[in-house]
Amino acid sequence: MGHNIMGNSSKTVEELTCLRFPPEVISPGLIVVKPENLMDYSWTRLQLQIIVIFLLTQAIHCVLKHFRVSIFTSQILAGIILGPTVFKSPHSLITMSEDSVAILGTVASFGYMLFLFLTGVKMDVSMTYRSGKKPICIGILTVVVPFIVCMLTFKYILDMDQEQFMTTIAFNTAVLNSRTSFPVIYCLLNELKLLNSELGRVGLSAALVGDMLSLFILTICQGVIAAQRLGFKIGMKHLRGAVGFIVLVLFCLGPLLKRMVRKTGEGGKIKRAYLYTAILAFTISHKLSELLGVFILVGPFLVGLVVPDGPPLGSALVEKFDPVVSGFLMPLFAATCGMRVDLSYLKNPSPIVKEHALAAVVTTIAKFGISFLLSFICNMPTRDSLAFGFIMINKGIVDMATYSNINDYVVNYMPMEIFACMTIIIVVTASIVPMLVKALYDPSRKYACYQKRSIMHCKLNEELRMLTCIHVPANVNSLLQILNVTCLTRQSPISLHVLHLIKLSGRATPLFISHDKNWKNLSDNSYSENVVLAFNQFERDNWGAVSVKVFTAVSPMNLMYEDICNLAQHRQTSFIILPFHRRWHVDGNIESEDQIIRSMNNIVLEKAPCSVGILVEGRGHVVQSSLDNSSSFSIAVIFLGGKDDEEALALGRRMSQNKNVKLTIIHLKAGDVSDTMQDEEMLRNVKQSGLYIEKQVNDGTETSKFLRSIVDNYQLFIVGRRYKREDPQTIGLHEWMEFPEIGIIGDLLSSADFSRNNSVLIVQQQQQ
Repeated sequence: MGHNIMGNSSKTVEELTCLRFPPEVISPGLIVVKPENLMDYSWTRLQLQIIVIFLLTQAIHCVLKHFRVSIFTSQILAGIILGPTVFKSPHSLITMSEDSVAILGTVASFGYMLFLFLTGVKMDVSMTYRSGKKPICIGILTVVVPFIVCMLTFKYILDMDQEQFMTTIAFNTAVLNSRTSFPVIYCLLNELKLLNSELGRVGLSAALVGDMLSLFILTICQGVIAAQRLGFKIGMKHLRGAVGFIVLVLFCLGPLLKRMVRKTGEGGKIKRAYLYTAILAFTISHKLSELLGVFILVGPFLVGLVVPDGPPLGSALVEKFDPVVSGFLMPLFAATCGMRVDLSYLKNPSPIVKEHALAAVVTTIAKFGISFLLSFICNMPTRDSLAFGFIMINKGIVDMATYSNINDYVVNYMPMEIFACMTIIIVVTASIVPMLVKALYDPSRKYACYQKRSIMHCKLNEELRMLTCIHVPANVNSLLQILNVTCLTRQSPISLHVLHLIKLSGRATPLFISHDKNWKNLSDNSYSENVVLAFNQFERDNWGAVSVKVFTAVSPMNLMYEDICNLAQHRQTSFIILPFHRRWHVDGNIESEDQIIRSMNNIVLEKAPCSVGILVEGRGHVVQSSLDNSSSFSIAVIFLGGKDDEEALALGRRMSQNKNVKLTIIHLKAGDVSDTMQDEEMLRNVKQSGLYIEKQVNDGTETSKFLRSIVDNYQLFIVGRRYKREDPQTIGLHEWMEFPEIGIIGDLLSSADFSRNNSVLIVQQQQQ
């Protein structure tokens, strides 16, 4: 261990520190080491620190989550408890020595630098100029206006002409208070599941523009500090170094990484050497930016920006590092930021603390006001504009990290009392904003439709607007089969919207691309080339009877329902067709089963502004791509009664207009139950469309036996969903259901012990 030896000379004082080398890292165990000496080993200390931090964070969050407070707040509070606010001695339970603090801080800081790098990788800078004029104006003004307001506030409450030191602090504080952080806005929208909403898209675009502007101002601020501390010449030297670093990254590293991606090719697997190149660039960026005078946290972020987002390189980096960073390193870093805070400085706050607190509050109000005003001018509803204003003032880990960094490295430019005050403002803002946004904005509210948008309410000679969704290429053939048997005539046309859903990977901003030649695409990447070609050919084969528009949505799997419902709402569709979450091989075995798709289908069924159908593909069935004059297609509609079954009848009636379709209506009746007037009217209208079979069944067993006897006679069954509804005809069947969301009859016809040669379309009539 170390000890100090001080000389007796009155002129000089010598300090000698003795270190044990090599350092003791890993403990040999309790067999060799006494329990009281375990903390002498750095790895053991670090493990204890991590355990204590995570346990305390989870304990706090178990209480605060009931008030919808984010986990970030719990992490900061855990750090404050473990810091000097509670432990007045130099070291607490987990900060046993200066060495232990240094090791914990190094691990946490590395995690934050990696977080900044991955944030840059996920960002698509081209969105800053492709997002349109409105988000660009909002992004710029929500930074510039609060900055000016903050500086004007300081002008009246501080005597800037008297002390240059105070002017610099005011300038720094104005920059930090007015900045917009894209990672913070992204985390908020992701937490509230608003990334794909209209408000979320505008917020992300504006935040991206604002973050770019904030980083530029922050770099200028760094140059001002360097010039004041070290002189004008040295400040200019730092500025030249910063420009050189930016040029090196943008014009050397960026083209190199893009060339690597081009060599990989679309759909190819990235080489390890290319991954190592990107990781090496990140590793040296921090030290290089520090040497050249760039703000030390800008280097990793800037290197991440030049990494091409999305597959193959960006996705590979995010998939490898993001789970560790977001789940382990960033909670550790947030806690260490809280451990820097000493709230005891605020017991008797000095005038400078009150002035900075006032300036921060005024700046936040100004930022909220300009955000609300600009969004309101852009024709957003009042509640949405209020929610947008709160989103733009949100603060989080990036703001906390910036204050902590200035407090650590820029000596005397962020006094501890100001740092403590700013921390409280960040924690309060981060706690309140999510609750307010959640209360004000509900994206599903707009899906409530006051018009009848269903097949039943669409006349046979009117255009039927449909939306079909595709996850994998295998969905295309089965959907084309259904569309081919839907009466495609000039007298009964279809307006078809095809939405190709792709999982968001390696990027932060969702994409919504229209493949209409009259629309400007948001990306140069060809995400859906085969899908576009297939449906364009379908349109040419049925010219005049169908019009096709293809879209691609690149978004998180758990938010894809937003894209589906938004497109259905905007295009005023009457019917959505969703692929079932389970698919089969030709031999009848299960090929894939995606529970996330199953969850998405359930949400669409609940929120959709029109009727919805779930298509269960046949097992071992060779799908027809089209119907010629010599082919025929047998369809059976199973009718028990109710709105969903009436919608199934309406779809069957429309399909029966195709001369190659053989429609059979199978009416399952319970002996002592009579049909409603609505059901009788629907049956009367469709009996002329095809063969009508009426079958008396007394319970679910008889229904199952009858369906099993006829299942091989038809290629497609259309049934109503009839969710959570049990009738005499289905008594006892609900106990054997595997997928309750498709109803009793739909689940029965889709089960493995039924025929493998038919498909099932489960239909639900418009609910909202």
